[in-house]
Amino acid sequence: MKFDRLENLIGSFSLGKLKCSTVLVVGVGGVGGYVVESLVRSGVGNLILVDFDKVDITNFNRQIIAVNENIGKYKVDCFEERIKSINENCNVITYKLKINESNIKNIFKIKIDFVVDAVDDVNAKESIINYCLENNINFISSMGTGNRLDPSKLIITTLNKTYNDPLARIMRRKFDKTIQKKIKVCTSVELPVKVKNKNKIGSNAFVPSSAGLLIASYIVRKII
Repeated sequence: MKFDRLENLIGSFSLGKLKCSTVLVVGVGGVGGYVVESLVRSGVGNLILVDFDKVDITNFNRQIIAVNENIGKYKVDCFEERIKSINENCNVITYKLKINESNIKNIFKIKIDFVVDAVDDVNAKESIINYCLENNINFISSMGTGNRLDPSKLIITTLNKTYNDPLARIMRRKFDKTIQKKIKVCTSVELPVKVKNKNKIGSNAFVPSSAGLLIASYIVRKII
C-alpha cells in the first residue's frame, strides 16, 4: 500500500481524515510546488491548484515541476499529471488564473479545509487572506524566501511577529495589529542577502522547498 508507512506513523483514522480533506494551493512555484508534492504524498484526497503561469527555464533552480519536457506548459497542468502519477485516487481541480477580488469567490465553490497562499503578488495575497478571514477558513501565507541561503531560519508564526522579511513588512501595512495576530505565516528570520542585481531576486533549491515542506507539515498536523 502506498501510504502504509504514513499510516504506521499517524494511524488509520488520521490517514482517513487526510483522504477526506480538501486543500487549496494558490501559486505552485518554488514554495507552493513543494506544498503540493508533500500533500499528495501525505494522502490528501482533494487538491485545488491555482496558478496562471507556465514553466519557464528560469524556474529550474528551485521548482520541482521544472524539467525540460514541461517548458511552456501550464504549471497546474503539469502538477495534475504529476499528482495522478503519484496517487491516482487524488481528486484535482485546476484554475489557470491570477487571483483578485473579482474572481476569488469562483474558486471557493466547494468546502475547503485549508488554503495555502504561496503567491508573490501583494494584492493577490491580501485578497486571499481577507477572504479566508471573512469566511473563517483555515489558511497559511508564505512570506519571502528569495535572497536567503539558510533554510533553518524558516519558522511558522503570525504576521505581527515577523522580522527581517521585506514582503512581510509590506503585508503588515495592509492589516492592523489585531488582524495580524490572526494571520499565520511561514517566514524567514534570516537577513536577506544583498545581491548584485537588485532588480532580480536571488533564489536556490533549498529555501523555497523547505518552506513548502514546513507549510505542508503544518497543514497535515492541523488536519489530523
